[in-house]
Amino acid sequence: MQDPITIGGVTIKPGKRATIDLPMAKLYTHTEMTLGVHVIHGRRPGPRLVVTSTLHGDEINGVEIIRRLLKRRNIDRLRGTLIVIPVVNSFGFIHRSRYLPDRRDLNRSFPGSVKGSLASRLADLLLKEVYNHCTHAIDLHTGANHRFNLPQVRGCLDDRPTAEMAEAFSAPVMIDSHLRDGSLRQAVADLGIPILLYEAGEAFRFDELSIRTGLRGVVNVMRSIGMLTSRRTAASHPIFKAATSKWVRAPISGMLIKSAAVGRHVDKGDILGVVSDPFGEMENTVRSPVTGLIVGRLQLPLVYQGDALFHVAILEGDPDAELVISEFASDLGQDDFWPQLK
Repeated sequence: MQDPITIGGVTIKPGKRATIDLPMAKLYTHTEMTLGVHVIHGRRPGPRLVVTSTLHGDEINGVEIIRRLLKRRNIDRLRGTLIVIPVVNSFGFIHRSRYLPDRRDLNRSFPGSVKGSLASRLADLLLKEVYNHCTHAIDLHTGANHRFNLPQVRGCLDDRPTAEMAEAFSAPVMIDSHLRDGSLRQAVADLGIPILLYEAGEAFRFDELSIRTGLRGVVNVMRSIGMLTSRRTAASHPIFKAATSKWVRAPISGMLIKSAAVGRHVDKGDILGVVSDPFGEMENTVRSPVTGLIVGRLQLPLVYQGDALFHVAILEGDPDAELVISEFASDLGQDDFWPQLK
């Protein structure tokens, strides 16, 4: 039997689960706002995994991933402890905004301060009350507003535990991503905790492929670190590793037409799309500056000069990625990953 765990003054005994409401700042209507933390504390000792979603209030795919994760039939038989927060940025989630009410980006506000801005105080609360208890972490994201991301994981892949988590997750793309100052990844890594970031889908939208990929990925990581005893699902699709990635930007303002699809393999010089003014008098061809895989793209056809249009991962080796989406989607079995209805 492992020891009880205490979060926010609430003690959870081994073999129990609980939802804890950590007080945050009140609304100016005097309504209490809390950070909802769900804890499943296994009977047997093991890793302590934190899974978070919605650091950006408009990135909602992770909410559904966590909901389905909590409904899995074997989740109560885990070793160690699972701590999940489906909605971190409740203020942005309620107001359908990426940011907090002070217009700050929570994911640039870590490690935070108890006497700082609203974003800084929330960051401080997360680290002290939640991440101080964990041994591993996964942070769930989507593309920003009007941008769609191919399911992908990002992390410091030169860190062996993080690389092992990324391999186990089995997303189609792994990107070696440097830490950013003020980010959750930076703060958690400074605590010596391996953390993986999952990006998939688009803000304000549920995307079934992204959700099922994320659910399977989290479960695979739990199996790989010994929290679940059942064997992780082997990926039959290729996993492409990228040392870096590059955004291709609009050369002029106008409308993006004839644009390339996410998941397409491109060679340097390949046409990605055409930006045209409404009269068709000015047209500018957008070409890929590198060879790689399109892992993200702008969905909105209206663009200004300098807008990020296509995100191209520069891949190791020379993989044939043309059919990555179809191969990857066919690798997901609905019966294995669909939530069981009671």
